[in-house]
Amino acid sequence: MKTKTFFFELPEELIAQHPAEKRGSSRLMRVQRKTKTISHHNVQDLPDLLPDNALLIMNNSRVRKARIYGTTEHGGTVEFLLIEPRGSGKWKAIVSKAKKQKPGRRYHFPGEVHAQIVEVEDEFRIIQFSPEIDDEYLDSYGHMPLPPYIHRKDNAEDSTRYQTVYASETGSVAAPTAGLHLTDQILQKLTARGIEQAHVTLHVGIGTFLPIRTEEVEAHKMHSEVYTIPRETADLVNRAKQDGRPVCAVGTTSVRTLESAWKDGALQSGDGSTELFIYPGYQFKVVDQMLTNFHTPESSLLVMVSAFAGTQLMERAYTEAIKEKYRFFSYGDAMLIQ
Repeated sequence: MKTKTFFFELPEELIAQHPAEKRGSSRLMRVQRKTKTISHHNVQDLPDLLPDNALLIMNNSRVRKARIYGTTEHGGTVEFLLIEPRGSGKWKAIVSKAKKQKPGRRYHFPGEVHAQIVEVEDEFRIIQFSPEIDDEYLDSYGHMPLPPYIHRKDNAEDSTRYQTVYASETGSVAAPTAGLHLTDQILQKLTARGIEQAHVTLHVGIGTFLPIRTEEVEAHKMHSEVYTIPRETADLVNRAKQDGRPVCAVGTTSVRTLESAWKDGALQSGDGSTELFIYPGYQFKVVDQMLTNFHTPESSLLVMVSAFAGTQLMERAYTEAIKEKYRFFSYGDAMLIQ
């Protein structure tokens, strides 16, 4: 399947640069797979659109303030996006002006912290910090790693709005954005309707920003991401599948986690890592419904939702979204695929 199949032209003004004025007030497009119908709603309508017996699965990963700025010994500023800790003060990072950032280069950071590049690992750099830094340090001196299509610097609002209200496990460099729409009030309404809710954790990596660069979709390789599925969540999902109740995943990260951990006819609890790439032809084993955002052209996320709903139906939905001026990408509007 050609990657260009998943290209579409998007007017620049439809790329959301800020969150909706109020969390939970975004528009919601409902796409029904069996009837191939598209209807228009608000995120506040979600509790009424889900079946009474649904099980809602959410990714509770918390976005790390992973973007920090260092100063070189010559006074230049270098941007670091910290991908993951490697222990003993080392971090895997993406660095600006990468060709100049070679092993041995030293940097100064706020709070009397110093660092040195100790290794090159593909497109990444391994940075040794002294003294060691942690998430408490990053909460004080780091910046929210807003995606590249948001053309502004992060601000105080992003510290809360680029996190889900249930975020608890720090480790992502991008938000699981479908969950940004959910409020405590919406979750309470879901509970009142008897819709069970549970969490998984998948720490979103840098690969979420990257387009598919291969000519053929099938040749694309996903970055590895780590996940955790609590025993309670696995039990709830397995019970729902046995009872024939629909499992609704909030976001593509929840989908990948659930589908990756399904083995021998059941969802397995515990820790794991996944490079699962879902594209048309994939047979979904766990997920019956999906809440998601509107994704970038030629992205693995758009390919996944096309695998779930059908390429033609997704093409129709995206054409309609552009016509109706839905807001796109991380801070944009939502889609419920049923």
